Amino acid sequence: MKRSTKIITIITVFFLIIAIVITARTMIGNHFKKKFSKRPPPGIIVTEVVKEEFAEKLQTFGTAISSKSETFKVRKNDVIGELNLKDKVKKGDLILNLKSGNVVAPFNGVLGYTGLTEDIFVSDNIFIITLDDNSIIFSDIKVPESYAPFIRKGLPVEVRVSSYKDKVFSGEIDFISSRINADTRSLLARIKIDNKDLELLSGSLLEITVKFNLRDSLSVPDTSIMMEGEKSYIYTVSDENIANKTEVEIGLRGDSKVEILSGVNEGDQIVAEGLKKVRPRGKIEPIKN
Repeated sequence: MKRSTKIITIITVFFLIIAIVITARTMIGNHFKKKFSKRPPPGIIVTEVVKEEFAEKLQTFGTAISSKSETFKVRKNDVIGELNLKDKVKKGDLILNLKSGNVVAPFNGVLGYTGLTEDIFVSDNIFIITLDDNSIIFSDIKVPESYAPFIRKGLPVEVRVSSYKDKVFSGEIDFISSRINADTRSLLARIKIDNKDLELLSGSLLEITVKFNLRDSLSVPDTSIMMEGEKSYIYTVSDENIANKTEVEIGLRGDSKVEILSGVNEGDQIVAEGLKKVRPRGKIEPIKN
């Protein structure tokens, strides 16, 4: 066989192999495309864009203070009969029967007892009884100077205490000082907490959150947000159940929700969870959250 004929044969076989490979790949691709196109769209949890309250927060600590407090110092030998104190008293109730005169409750409250001690000014043993009205609790906090322009009377406050880890007590700013303390660069404010069930005790350490700059804004679950660099996206869902990748501007985050400043409207359907199963312009089977 001539050399030129061999070369032509080799080239022909080479291109024939390439053609077979291309044809095979095309057929396989079409096969899988048809196969997967027959699959039902993935079930995806969706939800609506809603309006919720958002607020910036100042977190600090304070000490619980009774709204009213009275201390009675009593000599042991002045008590008539046995000492039998009630836990709670009402205004006008007899607290102690003494030789020197009766001790009567000046207001509703809870009694406390410190036991016997030696007073440095008298020779007799004495004990101290306290009466606290804890139906309202106050606490003084120091607001950093940078937050002073945002703090005003009546702002809502959330209070937590270690003895009630799962409970949030509600309160408000009750008083604000008229000037910044030059030494601490802070503004003194007093908060007022409703404690009608008497769960908070005077002297307790309080974890205090002051809410300010309150507003109603568009809100989505934090699980619906996709971050790509500095940009944020969510999947909006059309009436035809098509997922569209949409850029949004986000604001505050907190409590498993994210504030949306622009990009969607109230009532829009969005993908709430399962972002990895969604493709841009892909069809989904919505599952209402």
